[in-house]
Amino acid sequence: MKKLSFLVSLTNDDNDYQQEQAAAAEKTARRLGVDLQIVHASNDAVTQSQQLLHFIQGSAASRPDAIVFEPSGGTAFPQVARAAVAADIGWVVLNHEADYLSQLRQASHVPVFSISCDHEEVGKIQGKQFAALLPQGGSVLYIEGPANSSAAQERSAGMNLAKPENIHVKTLRANWTLEGAHRAVSSWLRLRTSQETILNLVGAQDDSMAAGARKAFTEMGEDERERWMKIPLTGCDGLPKTGESWVRSGVLAATVYIRPNADLALEMLTEAIRSGAQPPERRLILPESMPSIDDINIRTEKANADKRHAAARA
Repeated sequence: MKKLSFLVSLTNDDNDYQQEQAAAAEKTARRLGVDLQIVHASNDAVTQSQQLLHFIQGSAASRPDAIVFEPSGGTAFPQVARAAVAADIGWVVLNHEADYLSQLRQASHVPVFSISCDHEEVGKIQGKQFAALLPQGGSVLYIEGPANSSAAQERSAGMNLAKPENIHVKTLRANWTLEGAHRAVSSWLRLRTSQETILNLVGAQDDSMAAGARKAFTEMGEDERERWMKIPLTGCDGLPKTGESWVRSGVLAATVYIRPNADLALEMLTEAIRSGAQPPERRLILPESMPSIDDINIRTEKANADKRHAAARA
């Protein structure tokens, strides 16, 4: 049997989730005995489309059996997808809405499907975390992903649906990286309005962006730094070396665990190609609050009780 070959195209290699996607894909490829090549798009949709077309338009012997990609921009490249399927290359979209898949599957002899976290549920969990951390309400600085990202849009929609009315949100945008969030928050901190803003919480749609906000706070002047560094931070992804570790150490008050899915894509592709069966069009993976919402409520209640006791003794 021919050894299968897959291409995985990721948005960048700076983000902890993208790094975990690559690691999960490499480990699974070794286990499955398939060849794997990983490319990164440096958060540039044009670069990514050119990279994909390079492989699709190459010689038949050099083409991968399937492409797994997480879009860098606001589109899942329908024209590139059609070119791939026309060249008998399977097509898998990660973490993005791709409304052309149903039509593409009708005429396809290769696997075509998507795998995504339920991003609206991610946002709803964040909204519930905000409520648990701020039971009396308050103000949240919310760091969103790029405006053209469907994941960012769905997370924001879910958060706004779940948060209580007494929590007010100020939004900033960044590009899913620590440095991107650092630049965005640093620029905001230089505005006079930021100095007049009372913040109770920072929520980010990505753990690395929460870390970028924290980095910006550490660079404030000595008089201001202490105030900003006391603000709790929350994020998303919850990966072992970053978000999960930061929650355990207290750097983050909470995160949302989002399982990497590039490995699942390779498993489903391998099974589909070897069996000749088309996988389901869409697979959704549910996120989890870390810690649980109940645990956050308990911790918040205990912290508030400790403050009341301290005030009574003073």
